[in-house]
Formats: sequence, C-alpha cells, structure tokens
Amino acid sequence: MARNALTAYGKAADVTDDNTPDDDFQEMLRRMLGGAGGAGSPFGPDGIDPEQLKRMGIEMDPAALQQMMGAFQSAFSGSGGDGISWDAARVGALHIANQESRSVTQGQRTDLDQAFHLAGLWLSEATTIAPTSEAPKVLTRGEWVEQTLPVWQEMAEPVAESIADALTEALRTQAPEEMQQMVQGASRMLRQVGGSLFASQLGQVVGKLSREVVSGGDVGVPVMPAGVAAILPQNFADLGEGLEIPDDQLALYFAARELAHARLFTHARWLRLQVMSQVGDYARGIHVDTDALDDLAARFDPSEPEELQQALQSGALLPQQTEAQKHALERLEHMLALIEGWVDVVSAEATSRIPTLDRIGEATRRRRAAGGPAEDALAALVGLQLRPRRLREAAAMWRAVGDAVGIEARDGLWDYPDLIPEPSDIDDPSVLIARLEAAARGDEAPRDELDDALAQLLAEAEGSSDGSDSDSDSDGEGPAGPRPV
Repeated sequence: MARNALTAYGKAADVTDDNTPDDDFQEMLRRMLGGAGGAGSPFGPDGIDPEQLKRMGIEMDPAALQQMMGAFQSAFSGSGGDGISWDAARVGALHIANQESRSVTQGQRTDLDQAFHLAGLWLSEATTIAPTSEAPKVLTRGEWVEQTLPVWQEMAEPVAESIADALTEALRTQAPEEMQQMVQGASRMLRQVGGSLFASQLGQVVGKLSREVVSGGDVGVPVMPAGVAAILPQNFADLGEGLEIPDDQLALYFAARELAHARLFTHARWLRLQVMSQVGDYARGIHVDTDALDDLAARFDPSEPEELQQALQSGALLPQQTEAQKHALERLEHMLALIEGWVDVVSAEATSRIPTLDRIGEATRRRRAAGGPAEDALAALVGLQLRPRRLREAAAMWRAVGDAVGIEARDGLWDYPDLIPEPSDIDDPSVLIARLEAAARGDEAPRDELDDALAQLLAEAEGSSDGSDSDSDSDGEGPAGPRPV
C-alpha cells in the first residue's frame, strides 16, 4: 500500500501550508508512528491500545509492539544520525529474558562454584592448555543478554544495513513520480524504520535464546568475552528435568565444557578474531531478495509494519546463498567443528570419572542436534546456522591425534593459525598424525605430491637463473649431469 498511502497523502496535502514537501511527509510519518494518531488510530497520545489493535486484525505482544514503536519514535526524532539504533534490540531482549526470570540463589552459586573448581582440576589432566585468570561466572538470563548482545549486534549489523538500504530503495521505486522528492527527503527516516524493525526482531531472538542456552559456549560462536566461562542456573535446572541424572554430575560436565572453551580462546588469542571475521565474511555477502522486497513495498503501509516484521521473521527477504557465501560458511563450519570437537574430547576425558558420562554425552548430542526455536529464528533472521555438521568427525580426529602423539602435540595445533587441521585431516587423520610423529622424531615431514611439484618448479627456476641449463659444464669436458629435481 506504499503507493496508495503516498498518493493519498499527496492529494490531501494543504497546498497553502508553509511546510516543505519533505516536512509534510515526515509529519505524516510522525502522525502515524510518533504517538500523534487521530480518532480511531491505535497510536494515540496515551500509547498503544492493544484492544484496538486486535480489532484491526493485528495480534502482537503489546509490550513488544510498544518497544518497537518507541524505536520508531526515536528514529523520527531526528537524532541518531544515519546509523541503526540498537536500543530496540537491547530493550526487547531484556524484556523477554527477565520474564519469569529468577535470581541466582546462594546455594546455586555455591554448587556451581564447587563444580567449576573440581572440573578445573580434572581438566588440567586432560589438556596442556593452561587455566585462565578469569573467574567463572554464574549468570541470570538478563546478565547473559547484556554480556553477549554486542556480539549478536556485530553478526547482524551487515544484514540490518542491507535490509534497511533495500527497503528505502524499494519504497523509492514504488512511489509515484510526484512523490519522489518527498521520499528522497525522508530516506534517512525510512531507512531507520527498516533498521529499527530489524533491531527489534534481533532483540526478540536474543531474548528467546537467553531462555534456552545453558552456558556461555552453548551456541557455538564465541559470544562471551574471551576467557570467560559462564553457566545460567535457571536454564541448567530446566535442562536436568526428566534426564534422571544427578545435578552435581551434570554440573561437573557442563563446567568442564565451559572451562575448556575459555582456556582454548585464551590460549589461541587469534581464534576469536578468525571466527568472527568468518562470520562477517558470510554476513557481508547477504543481499536482500529485491523481487520479494519490491512486492512487499508495493503493499507496505508504515502504519501497519507487521507484514515487514513477518517477512523478517521468516527469512523471506534473504535469497539463496551465493557461491562466495557457501565457501565462507564452509570455512566457518569447519572452524566451529574443530572447536566443538576438541571441547567434546577434552571435556569427556576430564570427566571420565562421572558414572553417568555416557548418558550425559548422549543427551548433550541430542540437544545439540535438535537445536531450539530461537536458533531457528536466528537462522531465518541472519541466515546463519550455528551448529557445525561435522562435529562428530572432528571429535574423532582429535581423539585419534591425541591417542597417537599425546595431548601436548594435539593441543599444540592451536598455537598458530597455520597449524590448524584442514578438512582433509578430518576425513583422514593419518597424514596429520604422520606429520606430527615425524616432527616428534626430528625427521623431515612426509612430502606429498604438491610438495614435490613445488620443489621441482623452484629447482627449475633456480637452474634457469644461474645458467646451469647449458649443454656443457664450465670446464668444457662434456655434457652437464642430469638436472636436479
């Protein structure tokens, strides 16, 4: 309805008004979304009337809608520059996280502190990577949101920018010729509408995630600050229901996993940057489906943003992955599989004393494979699945390497980025193991066909540069010997 709404407003504009067309258009949007609705409008001076929204056919959480409209009003206030305001994401996430949230009791804190202490001692027997200096944290859902939201924003920002820019362009192309000047003048405001909608949706997703995650490293990507291990007691208690596993044993296992994550990212300081840069490479490749957005823009009415909201929720605006995105996703999935596989192996070795370890491990694998509703929502919003597909294979590789060359050589592969196993090493660890065994003996590493071909090219280049490719040697005593390879 964008064309209809703009045309109707253009016909109704008072030609004697001293305001410019840009001012008129911005005033129209302020009236619809800025709390200055007229008779019959749900956006009155006293806020949003949920009952009136229902009569209009709009079913939405009133609190969430109020937060979204507040973000719009901030956009229309003229402040904030051209960037996207993420205040709506924070407010929306905390609103959901704090619903039915319970504070951490002293007993829970004491039990988890003891689990972290014992798991840390066991972990030092399973890995040579040193403990971190950061004390483990026991977090509420709201505290988890506050700690992790900057990372979610970093991942989502390229998509938000793309959607906001595309929305502005689509509305511009849908507007009639006589309204182009108005749309052009209000482009910053329209762009902020799209950005605010996206930020609001991200807040909803992160808030729901806070009700599902059990620990800081539970979502695959490093959302907690480097070196920080954390458990959410409320979600941890929900996880244990129905498993018939003693809470203290479950706490030891998850504490070991969290500490392994924290140790790894503290030891390999390059790792966090590499993972996040791979996430960025993927996200920057996302482009909005302009055909779908043009179709939506033809019907878009700024006073009824729920259709755009639904399109964001469903992922309908994100087209199929490009080849570049597929390659970026493959690199990211490989790295996440290496991280999670190593954590699985190390934490299992550290907690081998736990009687119910097999049941805990199986329950964890099923939970990881199933994911959760919030993860599905994040995949639709950003187009990114957080669960690596080759985790089992990566764990098997780490286990084989550790059995063959020991945990010190295994963990040493995290020292530098160029030592990290390749996808081919996950397929067949034998070449990697042979290389590590040769290095331990002080032998030259086994050469492969690529090494031999490269050596031959270098030798030929060196021979050409020093003139050794002549038919006779310097003494004139006959032909030169065979060219080295």
